[in-house]
Amino acid sequence: MPSGALSPARRVVTAVTGVVAGSPARAALSAFALGALLFTGLLMLPAAATDGRVTPLHDAMFTAVSAFSVTGLTTLDTAEHWTPLGQVILLAAMQIGGLGILSMASLLTLAVSRHLGLRTKLATQESGMTTGNMGEVGHLLKVVVLTVLTCEGALAVILVPRFAALSDSWATGLWQGVFYSVSAFNNAGFTIHEGGTAAFMHDPVILTVIAVGVFAGALGFPVVMVLVDKGWRFRSWNLHTKLTVEVTLVLLVVGAVALFFFEAGNPATHGDMVVGQRIGHSFFGSVMTRSGGFAIDDTNSHRPESLLLMDALMFVGGGSASTAGGIKVTTLAVMFLAIVAEARGDKEVTVHGRTIAPETLRVAISVLALGATLVLLATLALVSIVDQPLQRPLFEVVSAFGTCGLSVGVSAEAPPAGKYLLTAMMFAGRVGTITFAAALALRQRRVLYRYPVERPILG
Repeated sequence: MPSGALSPARRVVTAVTGVVAGSPARAALSAFALGALLFTGLLMLPAAATDGRVTPLHDAMFTAVSAFSVTGLTTLDTAEHWTPLGQVILLAAMQIGGLGILSMASLLTLAVSRHLGLRTKLATQESGMTTGNMGEVGHLLKVVVLTVLTCEGALAVILVPRFAALSDSWATGLWQGVFYSVSAFNNAGFTIHEGGTAAFMHDPVILTVIAVGVFAGALGFPVVMVLVDKGWRFRSWNLHTKLTVEVTLVLLVVGAVALFFFEAGNPATHGDMVVGQRIGHSFFGSVMTRSGGFAIDDTNSHRPESLLLMDALMFVGGGSASTAGGIKVTTLAVMFLAIVAEARGDKEVTVHGRTIAPETLRVAISVLALGATLVLLATLALVSIVDQPLQRPLFEVVSAFGTCGLSVGVSAEAPPAGKYLLTAMMFAGRVGTITFAAALALRQRRVLYRYPVERPILG
């Protein structure tokens, strides 16, 4: 090799480094797209399907993106269509997808922090997205992986013996316990039992562990790191952690209370249950609507007001840099605080003794507007494709965008065009808000002049 020439491997590394350095958001999108295509190809293998045939492209791609984006929507019955090999591929897609999103979010945050100067770097370090030296990217990713695997391991320790007792087989219990641990913490919502989660709906231990795993995964890596470091000392938490935990708990309680009353007289869901069962089902449903996707009640049998409530909760999603989707709870918190500040006549948005930067408010408005626009356009298209009333297509689109995974059956019923549309929504909902917010934070122009100020009439 001539002196100074780069080896092929070195050239690839240099090219990838250049792409990441030039546009971390574009690199994240590219990595996710390549991963989704890889798992699509694997699921199309004849050995992955129980009938020994190649799974159609629209079904394989839908399932691959659903697993890799940890959504949980399916067009095929996971327990019946996929062989053990196919289910292992789904497990790998969920695990890599969950870790990949956390890692991409961490790297994007590092990219933003390096670009915005020392103050923002320090703020980012305090948020828990960096540890020690802000340049220790490798150490950061190691912490992410260890945290995720530790949480999943803790869930599996409880689930494996429980499933082993139900199946009278430790091998089966091990496989099912690990699968549901990964599916729960990554908010994936995939099940390998015929009938889904309803197959063990009368086992409070399994349901509680799954709900706790979904709740923890939806908090987000920055919050988990702060909780590990600071414990439950609320005053020592940073602002992001306070807002995430507060809004998450409020949405959890509001969702559970609303479902409790909305479904009280519905014989297809909670109507024939005692009060204790209704409370348990309501809280489980509220947790899963945020991003988990596991269902112990027939989602399609819920009343219209419940489905509309679930639309709202799925659209919000979980915490930033988490395995959940949606516009994120901090976006909702910032928007609400801005409305309160405007109503009071305050010039600045403040909470917990801190002032929220105007740049953060603009990003929140942009993310909200982008999400709402995507949902609107996709719903219009899906209504036209499936030729159904608004409610069911809207629910399916919001579930895809929020990477929730709850379904009213439209995914399985839709023609290939509808499945490709929902696939695109899962892709956009998984990486769209992360990369869009990062791109906005990175894009700052210095303008050396100002136009005259004028106030358009609003309202």
